[in-house]
Amino acid sequence: MEAGRAFVPHAQAVAGVLHDAAQELAALREVAGGRLRFGAFPTADAAPVPHALAAFSSRHPRVRVHREEGLTPAILDGLATGHLDLAIVSTTGRARLDAYDLHHLLDESLYVAVPAGHPLAGHPGPVPLDRFAEADWISGSPRPEGTLLDAALRRGFRPRVSHVVAEWTAKQGYVAAGLGVALVPAPAAESVRPDISLLRVLDEGAPARAVYGATARGRSPFPAVLAFLAALREAAARMPA
Repeated sequence: MEAGRAFVPHAQAVAGVLHDAAQELAALREVAGGRLRFGAFPTADAAPVPHALAAFSSRHPRVRVHREEGLTPAILDGLATGHLDLAIVSTTGRARLDAYDLHHLLDESLYVAVPAGHPLAGHPGPVPLDRFAEADWISGSPRPEGTLLDAALRRGFRPRVSHVVAEWTAKQGYVAAGLGVALVPAPAAESVRPDISLLRVLDEGAPARAVYGATARGRSPFPAVLAFLAALREAAARMPA
């Protein structure tokens, strides 16, 4: 009897290990198939998302992937309604993120895109953003509030938005033509065209734009979501500093 009681903790430990192993095997079976639905904001689609998606698809080829592109508020709506399993979002746009579980991916650096012939083109070090206080700006909105140009407001000047251009590739064309300068987040820096130059914005204590994978609060992410988040972190870690 005494020997039996002494054996109980060992049996419970073994049972616990077997239970954990069964859960891991079940998770592997789940990620081997099924569906992943995610949304991402546009500049995340420029670098980390395609790299992560390529890695994820090679590891889990049987998972059906549905991807949507949209601004952070729109893809958060898709997450809230259950239309999406994961939303890749940024802190730009002043979207309310406190209602979601956030999985940190990266803190972005900012760059100023200038024409190749600009006096500062090729400048080796970071430049203060207020160096461009008198410049014409190209932005996706006529107002800087809730956009990347919030960084200019924090530096004490209100940028003059001369051209409202939503698409990043089109913004590059406007910059290359000498019509203004534009702010570029780090994920888009990989896809810059050769006739413009990127200048690193000097970090003067302003908060970096953070990028998160958001999931619905109260719902445990299923294995495919966790696997894709891991691929996103790997892609973010490989991005140039």
